[in-house]
Amino acid sequence: MWSLADLNAMDRAAFRAALGGIFEHSPWIAEGAWAHGPFASRAALLAAMKGVLAGAGAKRQLALIRAHPDLAGKAAMAGELTEDSRGEQASAGLDRLGAKEFARFQELNRAYRERHGFPFIVCVRLTDKAGIFAAYERRLGNDRATETAEALAQIGEIARLRLEGLVPANWPPGEEGSRWDA
Repeated sequence: MWSLADLNAMDRAAFRAALGGIFEHSPWIAEGAWAHGPFASRAALLAAMKGVLAGAGAKRQLALIRAHPDLAGKAAMAGELTEDSRGEQASAGLDRLGAKEFARFQELNRAYRERHGFPFIVCVRLTDKAGIFAAYERRLGNDRATETAEALAQIGEIARLRLEGLVPANWPPGEEGSRWDA
């Protein structure tokens, strides 16, 4: 874990190394956010990171979306997920699927990629298997622009939770409330 004081004292390279995993395989977001410091809160830090992503343009945003693994996909089966992704997928039970559930994930992953050109992204720490299946079904019919926006929103939630795990809440309690938003 890092305190805000620790992060604010880091040079760009150390900051990138500390927070580069917040956005999947995209440490350029942390590096870009560094220039917006020092940060008064986790919310300010997350807002800076989201600002870097928002300003990155469609091509770079799509690359970030495509950097995410399929849920219960080939990377998971081969043990090639990042530590964060592995833990997140396990939190929703995706590492303990039965044969029918696994086959259903493969079918949905394929259909979603064929329709939208990128992997289905959902913040699995905020749902369960039933919720994930329902989200697939609901979102498969969306157009690509809607799904791109939804994928980026889900990535924002994933990043928020990852950042919460790395940077403790500001003290004294109540300064930012029990939750923080950006």
